Amino acid sequence: MTDDSVNHPSHYTRGSTEVWTFIREQKLNYHLGCAIKYICRAGYKNDAIEDLRKSIAYLQNELEHQQQLQHKSQM
Repeated sequence: MTDDSVNHPSHYTRGSTEVWTFIREQKLNYHLGCAIKYICRAGYKNDAIEDLRKSIAYLQNELEHQQQLQHKSQM
């Protein structure tokens, strides 16, 4: 696949499935989808450490949200 920086950027199309297709197929919410996106592009666009930190931030946000939901359901 050729690099199309808008629709098919190379840092998201290295495998046989594009990242956004995987996210959609797995029915991931926004935070989990963003975490996957940053993990997949780590080392292929910009700074790998920054991308990994971003993925952790999205996972941390989702974890906190899930913990809040669990806490509310136990009340």
